[in-house]
Amino acid sequence: MAKDFRFGLSVRFFKSRAALEQKVKRAEDLGFDILTVPDHLGAVAPIPALTAVALCTSRIRVSMYVLNAAFYKPALLSRDLEALDVLSEGRLEIGLGTGYVKEEFEAAELPYPSAGARVDYLQHMTTYLKEHHPKVPILIAGNGDRVLTIAAQHADIIGLTGANVRGTDDDPLTERIDFVRNAAADRFDSLELNLAITAVPAEGETVPDLSMTRRYTQASDQELLAMHSVLTGSPREMADTLSEYREKYGVTSFTVQDNHIDNFAKVIAALR
Repeated sequence: MAKDFRFGLSVRFFKSRAALEQKVKRAEDLGFDILTVPDHLGAVAPIPALTAVALCTSRIRVSMYVLNAAFYKPALLSRDLEALDVLSEGRLEIGLGTGYVKEEFEAAELPYPSAGARVDYLQHMTTYLKEHHPKVPILIAGNGDRVLTIAAQHADIIGLTGANVRGTDDDPLTERIDFVRNAAADRFDSLELNLAITAVPAEGETVPDLSMTRRYTQASDQELLAMHSVLTGSPREMADTLSEYREKYGVTSFTVQDNHIDNFAKVIAALR
C-alpha cells in the first residue's frame, strides 16, 4: 500500500511576528503538514521561529531543514528541542545535516571541521538525540554515502536531493534510494523518503525560476529542468509528477520554499 503524501513549507525570512503568524496559519489551512526552518547565519533562527509557529497553530508539525549539527553541543540542543516539543504539544520533528558553508563557521567563530569530521559529529549528535528524544522523528538530509548510511540506519525520514554524486547515473534518484535501501536493510519499509523541491513555477506559469537550483550546480538550464528537485508544468501536471515519484521511487514527502505557497497549494489540493 502506498504511503500518504506529506508536504512541507520552508520559511527562511519574515518581517514581523504578524507576518509569520499569517503565513503559517495560511499554510496550515492550505494543507501543508510540516513547517520547516533552515539553519543558516543571515536567516531566521530556527528554534525561536518554530516556537512562535507552534504557539499560533494547532495541527501543522514543526521541523528544521536542517540544523547544522556542528553548530551545537548535544545536551544544549536537546534542552531546546525538549522545550519546543512540549510547546508544540508533540508536533516536533528534528532535522539534521552536517553543515557545509565554511563562511558561516568562520562568522560564528567556530572551527570548520573536515567533511569526515562533520559526518562523524552528525552521527554523534543523532545517537544522542535518539536516546534523549526516542519518540521524536528524526530527518537526516544529505547525498553522500556516509551521511545516507547514517540516515538509513538511524533516522526516520531521509532527506534526498536527487543530485548525481558520480556524474554517471541516468537516474540518480534511483541510485541514491537503492543505496539507502541496502544500508537500511529491514528498516527500509518503515522509512519516509523526502525530496527537497528547489524550483516551482509561479502562478500562471509552467517553467520555474532556476536561481535557487543554480546555487548548488553549474549545470545548464536544460539539465536543471530535468532534475527531480525541479517541477514544471501546471499544478495538475506537477501533481502527476509527484504521483509518479511516489509510485516509481517511494518518495512521499516533499518540501518547498515559502515563496511557492500559492501555486504549490494547488498541487496539494490535486493530490488529496
